Amino acid sequence: MITRRQAGLGAAASALLPTLAAAQSAPAGPPQAAGFHRFKVGGFTVTVVNDGFARRNIDGLVLNAPVETVRAVLAESFLPTDHYIGPYNVTFVDTGRQLVMIDAGTGGQLTPTAGRMAANMAAAGLDPARVGLVVITHCHQDHIHGLTTAEGQAVFPNAEVAICETEHAWWADAGNETRSPQGQRVNFANVARRFAPYQGRIRRFAPEGEIAPGLRAVAAHGHSPGHTVVQVADGNDQMLMLADITHRPELFVRRPDYVSLFDFDGAAAAASRRRILDRAATDRVRVTGYHFPFPSNGFITREGEGFRFVAADWNS
Repeated sequence: MITRRQAGLGAAASALLPTLAAAQSAPAGPPQAAGFHRFKVGGFTVTVVNDGFARRNIDGLVLNAPVETVRAVLAESFLPTDHYIGPYNVTFVDTGRQLVMIDAGTGGQLTPTAGRMAANMAAAGLDPARVGLVVITHCHQDHIHGLTTAEGQAVFPNAEVAICETEHAWWADAGNETRSPQGQRVNFANVARRFAPYQGRIRRFAPEGEIAPGLRAVAAHGHSPGHTVVQVADGNDQMLMLADITHRPELFVRRPDYVSLFDFDGAAAAASRRRILDRAATDRVRVTGYHFPFPSNGFITREGEGFRFVAADWNS
């Protein structure tokens, strides 16, 4: 006998099936739901804004594990094994003094399935002119393209840009180009282009220094020369914006020793990944991640030889 409650759940699940299928297979299209999500850290208001996603091949994604093993790990989390979806999520922190943005999104200049941030910011009531600080965790293209339009104009006209001094020094010195992985050499010209409209408003912070009141840098080098995790704290409440300490958690949180195609220094990236994930699990703090499934809000717990991401209650 089917109860009224079971019938209602069945109807709700049936209504969701087309949306879930679209999320896995559609190459483009509008967000499936509201593209922003809010929660509190102490008195701060945090808003995660979705900027779309990229679809990639599985082959070559992990450099130190057979592709068959990688596919098996993805399958354990009910993810596709013939392709890989990488979400983009930008974290905003309204401290009451200032609206801070952590990374700048793709600017709609990487793939047709990304570039939703402007529309989702508008839906969330976040005006680009009100952004007072953009914290750049590292200088990969998907994190800094959104600083400017395709024509090179500043998207956040009143914002200061803050970046770790180690990260900035590496990409600002063209002499480092031949010492960088081939696939990352494009970053040198791109950094110059994206930062150009903000000259005079670029501030460098120490690898473990204060970025702004309530925001502190946590050195997590390896994914890039000065890759930075951002600690957000107000009173006794805190969270870690993990940036790219891992890509999708179903893969790189569960297998923290995997080296990603995107890591600048694979061994250093894996060491930073384990250290940061261990800290998040030990301190039981909330986390967001740039490439975590939207709404990218949850916690890290230990599991076997690795860790696991536990999504937070949307109402928490």
